[in-house]
Amino acid sequence: MEAQPLIAVRDVEASSRWYQTLLGGESGHGGSEYDRILYKGNLILQLHHWDGHEHPHLGNQAFKPYGNGVLLWFQTHEFDPTVQRIHDLQAEILEEPRVNPNANHREIWIRDPDGYIVVIAGV
Repeated sequence: MEAQPLIAVRDVEASSRWYQTLLGGESGHGGSEYDRILYKGNLILQLHHWDGHEHPHLGNQAFKPYGNGVLLWFQTHEFDPTVQRIHDLQAEILEEPRVNPNANHREIWIRDPDGYIVVIAGV
């Protein structure tokens, strides 16, 4: 089994570019209603337009913050280059890079353009 998280976004193409840059990935689908972010050929995130198709369980875009209680958590062997991409994107940083003593890794917490919280953790 593998996780295939999907988030609803305002602008799929803009979010796709943002996540491709952040994660060093690539588009696996493309389009204004849906995209898949791939990393080395593996699906790591799906993006779906709030109004695309009729999916009653995507949630309601009027209720914010989006993803309340859910974090998009990515682990990488390339922590420092990813932090540099975060700065290049001028992403909102919620917690600067630090060592999490419980997990014994470095992590940085940011907010994506739609308001979702994203954590990048080193190995």
